[in-house]
Amino acid sequence: MKTTISKIGLYAGQEVTLGAWLANKRSSGKIAFLQLRDGTGFIQGVVVKADVGEDVFAAAKNLTQESSLYVTGIVQTDERSPSGFELTVTGFNVISESKDYPITPKEHGTEFLMDNRHLWLRSKRQQAVMKIRDQIIHATYEFFHEHDFSKLDSPILTGSSPEGTSELFATKYFDEDAFLSQSGQLYAEAGAMALGRVFTFGPTFRAEKSKTRRHLIEFWMIEPEMAFVEFDENLEWQEKYVSHLAASVLKHNQIELKTLGRDTAKLEAIAAPFPRITYDDALTLLHEKGFDDITWGDDFGSPHETAIAEHFDKPVFITHYPTSLKPFYMQPDANRDDVVLCADLIAPEGYGEIIGGSERIHDYDLLKKRIAEHNLSEETYEWYLDLRKYGSVPHSGFGLGLERTVAWLSGVEHVRETIPFPRLLNRLYP
Repeated sequence: MKTTISKIGLYAGQEVTLGAWLANKRSSGKIAFLQLRDGTGFIQGVVVKADVGEDVFAAAKNLTQESSLYVTGIVQTDERSPSGFELTVTGFNVISESKDYPITPKEHGTEFLMDNRHLWLRSKRQQAVMKIRDQIIHATYEFFHEHDFSKLDSPILTGSSPEGTSELFATKYFDEDAFLSQSGQLYAEAGAMALGRVFTFGPTFRAEKSKTRRHLIEFWMIEPEMAFVEFDENLEWQEKYVSHLAASVLKHNQIELKTLGRDTAKLEAIAAPFPRITYDDALTLLHEKGFDDITWGDDFGSPHETAIAEHFDKPVFITHYPTSLKPFYMQPDANRDDVVLCADLIAPEGYGEIIGGSERIHDYDLLKKRIAEHNLSEETYEWYLDLRKYGSVPHSGFGLGLERTVAWLSGVEHVRETIPFPRLLNRLYP
């Protein structure tokens, strides 16, 4: 019976065949231990010389790291194994022999591993991170479809910047200037006016010359937009969504979390509601913690976000930022025109902002005024203004950065490990 490692428990006591790669091996006298992987999991194959004969045993001892093979054996229950099973090998056939595999079990430097990212992905740790990423993606679709959101695909090539910044990758669109998208939000707002609740999920690009452990040049964003939803309800949607992601990873990725040494007790604490603190109160808190150099109107950096997050054991919303710090489309507070109805969701344990969101301006005249104040072209945003001209409604949305969320939930320190092929300031290879 041909099967995979993830399904091997269905065949306890039976003989099966796996297509696998040799991750590692060791031998002890007349027994060889093969660490096998097939993409669905890892399992140990035990080769006993007395059972398979001299030739097969010698061939097993001579197998090289990352050689591919078909392995046949009897499935045995083993409580010591992460999967609960091991394979008593009865025979194998080598498909392709691997010679001089560059990533050995010894320690390697980060740059070497990044140069060999196409191979580093095969390691147990990197596979664990990718499995958690995959589960978060699955849980995202599950959550939004269960709550009547429609998936909307926004364009990657755009003629303008949603954030109004210059940190864009420019290209030529025949005889016009175009940019790689840094957000699908504006298009999602159009979708919300048609479909009520939508979400986009796609790659975004930021030409920021940043080298921090939280930044990538190319990353993936999940951006829901909701008609007839105002500020407070928007925060409730974020709480429910993030809580769902954490619960899904806890349910489906126990083996991967154990591989990564993640403290799951911290993940179990992630459940709505989340604490909230205004920008003003956060500033006071920072001053109490000795951050005397930051004044009202300054944006919070990584050290500030970490200091605020240390006060809580759950993600925390920082709300009502100064209008001057935020993009043109955010709805002002009805009681204060110097702050907007926005929030950043800060993950605990020093992982920083994972969500930025706000209620959007739904008044035509105010949005037109904001576009002018930000020195943006009214002609470029004419279609966006149309959304306020023809049946405008209060609406809100947010954007969650996938890679930062993967880093946080998996406990990985740097976002470069949370995407298959990271694009960093000085890295476009492989």
